[in-house]
Amino acid sequence: MSWRRALSLHAGALAAVLCLAAPTADAQNPAGPIANPFEGRADVIDEGRSLFNQYCAHCHGTNAHQGERPRDLRRLKLRYGSQAPRIFYEAVSNGRLEKGMPVWKSVLGEDMLWRIFTFLETVQTPP
Repeated sequence: MSWRRALSLHAGALAAVLCLAAPTADAQNPAGPIANPFEGRADVIDEGRSLFNQYCAHCHGTNAHQGERPRDLRRLKLRYGSQAPRIFYEAVSNGRLEKGMPVWKSVLGEDMLWRIFTFLETVQTPP
C-alpha cells in the first residue's frame, strides 16, 4: 500500500472518530449544550459572589439585587430555563455591546466566569 493511500485511510478513520466523539447538538443550540463545571459546588459560591460584586455589581447591583428588569440577573432561570448557562456564558464571553455589556472573557477567564454563574444560581427568583 502506498504511503498516500495509508495516510488517506488514517485521516478518514481519525475524522470518523472525531465525529463520533463530538458533543451532540440540541435543537436550540446547534453548537451543543454548555454546562457549568461548578454546578452544585457550594465551596465556590462565596468566591463567585465576591467576583460578581467586584466586576458586575456596578451595573447589576450588589449581590445581583437590581430592580431594573433587563439587568436583573436573579431572573436568568425564569427567562432562559435550561439555556441559562449558555446565555450567560455567551453574553459574558462575547459581550452585548449594543446594550452596554462589555466583553469579559479576556478579563476574567472561564474559571472565574463559571464561579460567578455558580453564585448567580443561588439568587435566582423561584418560578
